Amino acid sequence: MQDAYPQRIVCLTEEPTEVLYALGEAHRIVGISGFTVRPPRARKEKPKVSAFTSAKIDQILDLKPDLAIGFSDIQADIARELIRAGVEVWISNHRSVEGIVAYIRRLGAMVGATTRANAFADRAEANLARVAALAAALPRRPRVYFEEWDEPLITGIRWVGELVRVAGGDDVFPELLEEPLAKQRILADPLEVVRRAPDIVLGSWCGKRFRPERVAARPGWATMPAVRDGELHEIKSPLILQPGPAALFDGVEAIHAVIARWARRQG
Repeated sequence: MQDAYPQRIVCLTEEPTEVLYALGEAHRIVGISGFTVRPPRARKEKPKVSAFTSAKIDQILDLKPDLAIGFSDIQADIARELIRAGVEVWISNHRSVEGIVAYIRRLGAMVGATTRANAFADRAEANLARVAALAAALPRRPRVYFEEWDEPLITGIRWVGELVRVAGGDDVFPELLEEPLAKQRILADPLEVVRRAPDIVLGSWCGKRFRPERVAARPGWATMPAVRDGELHEIKSPLILQPGPAALFDGVEAIHAVIARWARRQG
């Protein structure tokens, strides 16, 4: 019987690519985002046809996709062009850890891999529970400032703050976690970070290397606990800023490693 599920999928962001490869469904992918890092083999095997806010529409149409998968309202213009050209499009808009897990399950169902997707999602939840148990055994919880961008300063999105909590820390800007758009998480006053006195600064500047020395040199930041104690750490953006499996495995574990080292030094 002919496969009733999508045969030619274009992934406009990394997370559907990562999920489909993990589920053994990579053969359905005909195009990927140029920002795709995981899995590494995808960059060699699949043509790169989109960025995050733009796409090579003609090249995508040449691939004759029967489904395009993207993420968030930021890709609304891309979605509109593809829909007008007759392509079926699914734009997810999840912003929480629970949403990422549900996304894995939904995407698996869409390609006929429900059992494998549920098992993969269950492993992700088990990993989060494992990390949370390790975090619960730490003697102290640090206050954590997560910086998604440096000019202007932008704090972390909801799933990042949730993973900081799982990993054993407390986000110093909890009131901003619910804001879905980066522009809504801009800090107008950089000294507000100093006033909230984070013990750890985690930086994940999307698309460029985090520079601790620049953070430490900001006016007024020298007395902040994280700067004073040298607790300025990069979390690689592919591990944490994509709302997909990487964040639930390598991302949360990278954050926990930083927090656990800090906690051990506190005695």
